[in-house]
Amino acid sequence: MTAHTKPGTRPANPRFSSGPCTKRPGWSPEKALGNAFLGRSHRAKDGKARLKLAIDKTKAILGLPEGYHVGIVPGSDTGAFEMAMWSLLGARGVDALAWESFGKVWLTDVVKELKLTDLRVMEGAFGVLPDLAKIDFDRDVLFTWNGTTSGVRVPGSDWIPADRGGLTLVDATSAVFAQPIDFTKVDVLTYSFQKVLGGEAAHGVLILSPRAVERLESHKPAWPMPKLFRMTKGGKFDKAIFEGETINTPSMMCIEDYLDALAWAESLGGLDALIARADANAKVLHDWIDRTPWIANLAVDRATWSNTGVCVKIVEPALDASQQADAAKSIVSLLEREGVALDIGSYRDAPPGLRIWCGSTVETSDLEALVPWLDWAYAETKASLSKAA
Repeated sequence: MTAHTKPGTRPANPRFSSGPCTKRPGWSPEKALGNAFLGRSHRAKDGKARLKLAIDKTKAILGLPEGYHVGIVPGSDTGAFEMAMWSLLGARGVDALAWESFGKVWLTDVVKELKLTDLRVMEGAFGVLPDLAKIDFDRDVLFTWNGTTSGVRVPGSDWIPADRGGLTLVDATSAVFAQPIDFTKVDVLTYSFQKVLGGEAAHGVLILSPRAVERLESHKPAWPMPKLFRMTKGGKFDKAIFEGETINTPSMMCIEDYLDALAWAESLGGLDALIARADANAKVLHDWIDRTPWIANLAVDRATWSNTGVCVKIVEPALDASQQADAAKSIVSLLEREGVALDIGSYRDAPPGLRIWCGSTVETSDLEALVPWLDWAYAETKASLSKAA
């Protein structure tokens, strides 16, 4: 392999994983977990108070409308979204959108598990949204706000009507706290601690609008409901779940870590500051894409380029498709070996390439330091492939 000159500056933090994402700057177990409510029942007064504090801070930072409920639930974002689907769907027809891996997981649920009959599936290839103009909002609509594995996000919320008849169920785990979301257009929104704020895994967050609560009380699903999914008692909304009385035992250490992340967000200036950090981070990579001929954003339409999980593909015409895939793997391996970037390979179901996290817990200076290393790794890789040929 040829000896191209290595860049002189390395990222101070090489963690660019798209989930679990890097911790906030300055994080340490001592700082974050010192007040954790450990070795006690989460149902004790002080335990419930910590859970309620996490809920109240979430509402405040996100600026949720009056009457919206926030619950901490088991099973990460997956658990939260499945809890919503299994509890709410079946009252109306469903339009299900998918353009990346997790959207396709929700399709599996509605097709093979819930066996919904009045279902319209709208799929887009990796990098492309389905035709949003074809959605019927008198039906329930399922979609991911930001495609974690494709780097494709929806272009705002103007395409969602305020006077819709059905519910909108949104998986926003890689969008919330990083992209503007008009919650008046959202009836259900889910995410996990371990994404944009860099919290610990295992728990999900489920946000419900008053319209979603009304559906819970007026609709009884046709299928058996596991205990972990039940949000009603005697046909009425179980509000206690959304005030800190979790369905199952939570990790209070994870809750404390989430509270630390929320406090950090407050110290920056709240939601607007978090969005600004993600935008500044993504701009470093977007500018690099614009000036680099061998790389392209996986998202075709620039209006849909993500500012969190930026996904790119190698488009060097001198390399065939197999060599492009090998080049992506080589870049990932070289940069991990150098301790420059960890976990930046594309998702296993996505086209071969790179996926680099730009959420607010990443420092812009680390992305600026990473870019020359990406160019170095590609030059090394291309020279090696040329020799092999």
